[in-house]
Amino acid sequence: MLNQCKGLAEAIGLPHENKTVHPRFPWTWAPVSSWPAPFLALSTDSSSFEPPWPKIVIGCGWRAIPYVIEVKRRSGGKTFAVQLQDPKVSTEIFDLVVPPEHDGLTGANVTSIIGSPNSVTSASLARAEKQWRSFFQSFRNPRIAVLIGGTSKSHRFNEDDALALSAQLLTLSGKGYSILATTSRRTGKAQTEILRQTLKLPNAFLWNGEGDNPYLGMLALADAILVTSDSTNMMVEAAGTGKPVHIVPLKCTNEKFTKLTDRLKERNIARDFIGEIQNWTYQPLNETARIAELIRRKLSQS
Repeated sequence: MLNQCKGLAEAIGLPHENKTVHPRFPWTWAPVSSWPAPFLALSTDSSSFEPPWPKIVIGCGWRAIPYVIEVKRRSGGKTFAVQLQDPKVSTEIFDLVVPPEHDGLTGANVTSIIGSPNSVTSASLARAEKQWRSFFQSFRNPRIAVLIGGTSKSHRFNEDDALALSAQLLTLSGKGYSILATTSRRTGKAQTEILRQTLKLPNAFLWNGEGDNPYLGMLALADAILVTSDSTNMMVEAAGTGKPVHIVPLKCTNEKFTKLTDRLKERNIARDFIGEIQNWTYQPLNETARIAELIRRKLSQS
């Protein structure tokens, strides 16, 4: 969620500050659009809020909604309020709501995008390539970035799935591909261990979560990308590179995720991973820039 807000803020081009909120019980039981005093609900490890109130506030996730509303209220309505994702409340509360297309949300102040906002741009990739080139220089081309999510409300990634993916990566390694892999918090300990044992190879790297995150460096230096189908963020970040995106399908119980992968395939950005690496070209996806330009226009008119 933070990455989505940061990506959009950076694209708008205004100075920005990150705020995180951890509202306390029993406030979290109340409807998020009607908290009488949201700042009183904040735990001690939350960010603080004080004037001067910003020109724009961007929220993501339901816990952010009371604070987006409160900042706009305290500014006397001058702060432009943006909510990312489907807020599940009236969209009229905000100046702009930016949900993913696959949520199917509509409204006068709703502008949908493919996937989610992010920080992957040609400029950020160029910086990452320069930063990580020497770190990954021993892993020769062709390189494959492997972005591995995990089990969620909608997707399954059990030990058998990890074994199947590991076997495919082992085959690619044997064909001369360098593997640059990263897992996520959802991957699971047992699944991560299976991948770690498999990728103990001279031409394979699995980030262990320590030190600087090489994620952008992997995207920048890869020739092709594999990404599991559970993560909207990772799929659209991969789509921002212009490199072939191979989607590793996980068992899914929510068809809206299928709508996203179908949309990426329609635009020739992604294809299903069938055990082989394919090469094709496409225009990098940059929905973040499109929304940032819309917001700049709206701010100039206010």
